[in-house]
Amino acid sequence: MKTYEILVKGYVQGVGFRYFVQRLAKKIGVKGYVKNLYSGDVLIIAQGENFQLEDFLKRVKTEHPYAEVNEMLIKEIQSSEFDDFTIEY
Repeated sequence: MKTYEILVKGYVQGVGFRYFVQRLAKKIGVKGYVKNLYSGDVLIIAQGENFQLEDFLKRVKTEHPYAEVNEMLIKEIQSSEFDDFTIEY
């Protein structure tokens, strides 16, 4: 199991992006959280198996009808295990 810290840049706030990410994560079985940042970016901590994370990353970037993801900065991090995928405030 891996954990990624994903910084999503672009037009990703004010369009329901966090709720979309949460629904997608639960559908795929990814755990972690999503959070808006003051910079206008969105932070995602995503934990799962390789195949789940690959699918999740691809779909986060392309499937939201109104968001425009310009860049995703991804790095693997160490983390304790998550039980669910939540929206942090």
